[in-house]
Amino acid sequence: MTKTLAFVLYPGITPLDLVGPLQVLSALAQIDPTFEVAVVGQNLVPLGTDTPLKLVPSHTFDQVTEPFALIVPGGTEPTLAALANEPLLSWIRKAAQTADVVGSVCTGSLILGAAGLLDGRQATTHWGFRDLLAKFGATPTAERWVESGPLLTAAGVSAGIDMALHLVERLAGEQTARTVQLFIEYDPQPPLGGIDWSSADLDSFKLHARAMLASALADHPALLARLTT
Repeated sequence: MTKTLAFVLYPGITPLDLVGPLQVLSALAQIDPTFEVAVVGQNLVPLGTDTPLKLVPSHTFDQVTEPFALIVPGGTEPTLAALANEPLLSWIRKAAQTADVVGSVCTGSLILGAAGLLDGRQATTHWGFRDLLAKFGATPTAERWVESGPLLTAAGVSAGIDMALHLVERLAGEQTARTVQLFIEYDPQPPLGGIDWSSADLDSFKLHARAMLASALADHPALLARLTT
């Protein structure tokens, strides 16, 4: 039976959160046809992102009800607004009941939290929002990706590629994962070297994050209070 690897699409995501791991798992599906990928949304209309690019789901929520895996991308203020998107949360809750893998990239893990799926789990997200994970009962973990039972969460944006390669290894073995890595030529060599994490001004970013929360959840005071008090 074909195993569906479903990526969740909603308005305002960061495209690389979705497209990075989508490319990795699409390569897996090309190598092993027992897997297929789908991009699911509430309906089949183009959705804006936090770039000029628009994305269109390949399937609706009604068409993909029991995926083998589901992965939720993140973003900035639109993702925070999605914490109150009940049709989105409802599909995630239902799909997670039978999925072998429930994953996220960046702030997509906060959506998993809003769906009630993080309680008692270790999880990660973008460094600037990591503290919010505890509001959903998770243990925040500063790792590139974190595996906790069926839950697989990645840190910010590009970390989704690393997480997806780990998932390929888990599903199809090390050699297939290495083949996919070679196929997509994933060999990071940033021109400025690795990130100097001591330079991250978390206190200043938290002020920015709280302002985004206040704007995104202005019509949902109870949820806003839960995340800011």
